[in-house]
Amino acid sequence: MVWITLELMTSLRWAFHFGSWKPTRSEWMLAAQCVQQEEKERIAKFVFTKDGKAAMAGRLLMRKAITDSLQIPWNEIKLLRTDKGKPYLVNNVANIYPNFNFNVSHQGDFAVLATEPVLQVGVDVMKVEQPSRTNVPDFFHTMRKQFTNHEWRTIKSAKDEWKQLEMFYRYWCLKESYIKAIGIGLGYDLQRIEFHVRNPELSQEEIDQDTVVYVDKKLDKTWRFQEMKLNENHIVAVALWDKTPDSDSQTQMLVRKSGDVIKDKEDSSDVITDGADSGDVIKNRAKPALFRIFDFTELMSTAKPLLPADDEYWDIFSKKSERYLPVKK
Repeated sequence: MVWITLELMTSLRWAFHFGSWKPTRSEWMLAAQCVQQEEKERIAKFVFTKDGKAAMAGRLLMRKAITDSLQIPWNEIKLLRTDKGKPYLVNNVANIYPNFNFNVSHQGDFAVLATEPVLQVGVDVMKVEQPSRTNVPDFFHTMRKQFTNHEWRTIKSAKDEWKQLEMFYRYWCLKESYIKAIGIGLGYDLQRIEFHVRNPELSQEEIDQDTVVYVDKKLDKTWRFQEMKLNENHIVAVALWDKTPDSDSQTQMLVRKSGDVIKDKEDSSDVITDGADSGDVIKNRAKPALFRIFDFTELMSTAKPLLPADDEYWDIFSKKSERYLPVKK
């Protein structure tokens, strides 16, 4: 019965363009009613509305995904954070959905979410933009230790600076998605993981699945990556890992060496495997769906308020600036 359910559960790829969201009073108050009290308070602490909207979008995406995937009513979902600040699902679904896990990211103008019924998942989104306080060569110089020689050669082989920035942020997305999938943080040398991209250009119309990863200079075949553009200047990457306990992959060895433990239900990727042969699932996986971009009405379609209406919450939000604007001298 479990395996029938798992096969019927789909992988979700969702996004919300919070950068263009101009919340009305009723929208912001409804959103605040549909998250937990501690989440609401955390969001209220952001100085700028753009950051508050990003955080709110991430929480709403998580709750909708859990409701839609696990059929847990929105107002009965309980999320907590680990000591590293990562959200995890408290509701006990391990006996029914032992492998379900999710991950969220927000940067630039988008919040994104990915869920998986079997494989460990990490997701990251990045906005491609010019460095704000320096030129591209100097920016690359400050980031030189984050990529391998192969990756830098690929970045700098692009025809112009904008294409080089696209490849830079593409690599950054891949590394972040990998790290988020295994849950060990940024406390180790990023040059230990090296990505080889086979297609230099990403598209908004299809998912690229041809990128591979080398860990400690050895190809790790337990990984698959899905990449695409959300729009002209936002790149998203999804990392999928078969982390079955008997897997002797390079990543498993990296995790063991790091001294970190990948904890089920204590990561932003929340409930992990029971030893199923998810390698076969990878090989036979159907063509992945593109990211679905929600508007606010769609995002809230299954929402049920947890909290009472709070007029003061809107009053505080509406008085904030959208983002930091440097004073011109």
